[in-house]
Amino acid sequence: MIDVCVCVGSSCHMKGSYLVIEALKRLISLNNAEEKIVLKASFCSGNCTNGVCMEICGEKITNVTPQKIESIFNEKILPLINK
Repeated sequence: MIDVCVCVGSSCHMKGSYLVIEALKRLISLNNAEEKIVLKASFCSGNCTNGVCMEICGEKITNVTPQKIESIFNEKILPLINK
């Protein structure tokens, strides 16, 4: 399973983490990856000044936005799905 965790702490929430999660849900569904990805939310990951933060299999990614999530998904998650 591929662990994808999005911070929903107050700072990330204010910067759009809910929209990032919704976009991820859509991308997971479009790629029929519901059985391969575990999408989680977490509270503060300690990167409050760096925009929305997420982790993919332990790799932290900062400054995530709804506009960037598709390219992050294609570059970081899709290769893991297709292994």
